[in-house]
Amino acid sequence: MNKAPLYQRADHPIKIVQFGEGNFLRAFVGQAVYQLNQASEFNAGIAVVQPIEVGRVEALEEQGGAYTLFLNGWANDRESKETIVIDTIVKTCNPYTDFSDFLTLATLPSLEFIISNTTEAGIVFEPIDAFEDSPQKNFPAKLTRFLWERYQQFNGSASSGLDILPCELINHNADQLKACILKYAVHWNLDAGFNHWINSHNQFHNTLVDRIVPGFPRDDFEKLAAALPYSDHSMVTAEPFFLWVIEGDDRLKEKLPFHLTKLDVKIVPDMQPYRTRKVRILNGAHTAMVPLSILYGLETVSEIFNDDFTDHVLKKVVLDEIVPTLPMDKSEVLTFANAVFDRFKNPFIKHYLSSIALNSISKFKVRVLPSLLAYQEERKETPKYLVFTMACLLEFYKGYWKEQTLPVQDDQEVISFIQQCWELNSINATLDTLMKNTALWGEDLSQNKSLITELEMALTLLQQKGVKEGLTAFLKSNITIEN
Repeated sequence: MNKAPLYQRADHPIKIVQFGEGNFLRAFVGQAVYQLNQASEFNAGIAVVQPIEVGRVEALEEQGGAYTLFLNGWANDRESKETIVIDTIVKTCNPYTDFSDFLTLATLPSLEFIISNTTEAGIVFEPIDAFEDSPQKNFPAKLTRFLWERYQQFNGSASSGLDILPCELINHNADQLKACILKYAVHWNLDAGFNHWINSHNQFHNTLVDRIVPGFPRDDFEKLAAALPYSDHSMVTAEPFFLWVIEGDDRLKEKLPFHLTKLDVKIVPDMQPYRTRKVRILNGAHTAMVPLSILYGLETVSEIFNDDFTDHVLKKVVLDEIVPTLPMDKSEVLTFANAVFDRFKNPFIKHYLSSIALNSISKFKVRVLPSLLAYQEERKETPKYLVFTMACLLEFYKGYWKEQTLPVQDDQEVISFIQQCWELNSINATLDTLMKNTALWGEDLSQNKSLITELEMALTLLQQKGVKEGLTAFLKSNITIEN
């Protein structure tokens, strides 16, 4: 049966120009603005700008900008499902086919916000971009041209300034975006008044976004489509968990009254503690558990919770060795940690350990090692579970385990160096050379004698007894050496 297309164009004024029409922004910002509109008098429409030459704005336009969001997850030990028709996109724009339409958006008096997600590689300064290009290639250049148009239209008035919230997953994303814009202003010889307007009347807000978005449900599309009374080829799936941390003040809280919704949006003076919490707990738990779980014989994240041993190890790593090192309210950190466990259990997301294993050494340095060293500094002892996961990481980079090839994916230079270290005549010699490599760890870990001694014991027991029995024996060992 042929179904009518989903066409649900809402009558909201354009308050937001959004660079990016991909799955994440539609499943994240789309829901956020939808909930704000439902819970308050926010009454905001989004104009979506296609940031690259090939994109989805035409498909969205065919549906009047509306699409279906399926939230599927696991909460409080049971499945959680919700379906929402998001109607926040009131205009689509492709600057590659109609550049003047793009610039016209900059002249709208109703415009208040810029939001973006153009990938982490998108916030860069490229001298090749020229003012005369239509459009410029990269996002900061497009945005600079857009803001110049607005500056000209409103003669640099204070009231025409915008709140700019990039969602790219880099630290200090707004600061880096603003720096690029100011570089383009110099590169293009724009007048000094523009710089003053950017610095004084536009607010750049660093942000942290957190939600797993599998995206278009290819495997389940026919089943989901059959259950809908309309045709939707832009549907998107996501987990229920939602966290948006935005650096801002009371003025921004008034403009974005998220306190009236059920979404976890935190507008705070400094987002860094929340970023550290996410990196250490969510990303850190992933990175710590992946090599151990692969050596143990598991394939997906959800399997970790289905096995008593790995479930126990994960919770000891997070609750006993990572959480105590975070300088935040412990009840809030524990709530976040338990939410992470629910997210890992999500049966609707098949997260393969082999895919998370990509670049595990550099991830360990950023996500796990700081917790290990902080615990060691504060407790004057090494965290046994984290040390054993580090031993599993080093063993994993050999590339084989029990006559099986392992899914090691990293810079070939990194892989070759570690495997050459494993060719030395003892575990001690391997560790001595390996831990001296400051490029891998950010510091010379060979000077951390307690860590080296514990790692040597953990690796010896891992190789002799395997993962489960090796860890059990390692936990019973009692080595105390002063650094």
